[in-house]
Amino acid sequence: MSDVQIKAADVKALRERTGAAMMDCKKALEETGGDTDKAVELLRVKGQAQVAKRGGRSTGEGRVGTYSHAGKIGVLVEVQCETDFVARNENFIEFVNDLALHIAAAAPRVVNADDIPEEEVAAERSVFEQKAAEDGKPENVREKIVEGQLNKWRKEIALLEQVHVNGDKHDGKTIKELLDEAGALLKENIKIVRFARFALGESDADGE
Repeated sequence: MSDVQIKAADVKALRERTGAAMMDCKKALEETGGDTDKAVELLRVKGQAQVAKRGGRSTGEGRVGTYSHAGKIGVLVEVQCETDFVARNENFIEFVNDLALHIAAAAPRVVNADDIPEEEVAAERSVFEQKAAEDGKPENVREKIVEGQLNKWRKEIALLEQVHVNGDKHDGKTIKELLDEAGALLKENIKIVRFARFALGESDADGE
């Protein structure tokens, strides 16, 4: 542990930045010698570990968030948590509302990349392989190129892989990172279950 004197103002500022408990913020600053950025990273790593431990706990409560943009785009998203207390928490409600707004703007098609049907992945792979061959890419690097393109494609359509559209507010974080942060802050297992997005004149895209 560092001998650096930790100021109460620094602890308060770190808490406001991360949402972590005051004592956790103080310990993080002590462990990092008062380096705020390192303390933020330490709290994030510890928070993710705690989220992983909570991952198996049941989620019987939650909230259905809604968002409508100019009457042209509508979104419903179901986010579950463990208790009604958290379901009514302002931070949880804000997370759900921000999520609905993101879905309206980013138009994801599934929650997880693993939810993409195998036949669709195979079809995309075939397209990328054909393009790599047409571009004259050497056979020994084609597979790597194709895998890179597939990963990029998955991130474009899988909700958890997408970077939140409000970059200024969320510092370029992905939905998965924001979900983990919400779980760490609220100390519950939080799960995005499904969503539906409707755009006037277009077929809807839902992620169940």
